[in-house]
Amino acid sequence: MAEVAVHFTLGTFSEDYMVITIEIPDDIKVGSIGVEDLPVGWNRFPHPPSTNKIGDSFVRENKNCALMVRSAVTQGDFNILINPLHTDFGRIKILEIEKFPFDKRIFN
Repeated sequence: MAEVAVHFTLGTFSEDYMVITIEIPDDIKVGSIGVEDLPVGWNRFPHPPSTNKIGDSFVRENKNCALMVRSAVTQGDFNILINPLHTDFGRIKILEIEKFPFDKRIFN
């Protein structure tokens, strides 16, 4: 929620966000990037182009199906990038899709 809220105002927020609960099998390779491996300014807005290169390399190298990356907004949280080109991508299961219950008070 925080990742979305920092980029929108109540007037520009779209109400069509969905929450998708997924299951990633334990044997699927999930990589991670430590803070020490992130470029200077990775958590600033706008982010430096060097952060895009990390995502591009993740997809191009195709070593891992998923990649855990630190949240730039919420300390201690992670975002998980999923590579749709990886051979294990089809093994990730969607368990539930529901409308995102976004509390509009966050924009006050």
